[in-house]
Amino acid sequence: MNNLLLHFFCVAAGGAIGASGRYAISLAMQSFGLRAFPFATLTVNILGSFSLGLLLAYGQQQSLSETTRLFLGVGVLGAFTTFSTFSVEVVTLASQGEMLKAALHIGLNVIICIAAVVAAMMLYSTTVK
Repeated sequence: MNNLLLHFFCVAAGGAIGASGRYAISLAMQSFGLRAFPFATLTVNILGSFSLGLLLAYGQQQSLSETTRLFLGVGVLGAFTTFSTFSVEVVTLASQGEMLKAALHIGLNVIICIAAVVAAMMLYSTTVK
């Protein structure tokens, strides 16, 4: 199998896992009755940001193959997190007159997800040394 085909396979296989994980979290949140706020998107974005931060920190310390990076970073985590759904939810909340919820959704996703990346990288660097 040539490298390009292998790379596409890695992204596709990882994407199937990530998208399935995102869907499972969405179903779990719905089963808890959490529908007034888009907690599922916030949850996957925080978890995905933290996980990508760990992967980034690991890749800075250890050799990470291109296929592993594509499978985990682009495939699994790329499909798990979802900026497009986040964007639609913000617009939907705003169009429903829920400006505070829309602003809260933006703020929480941006601040907590960036903090999750930093926390993951700090955690990794303190546990590896």
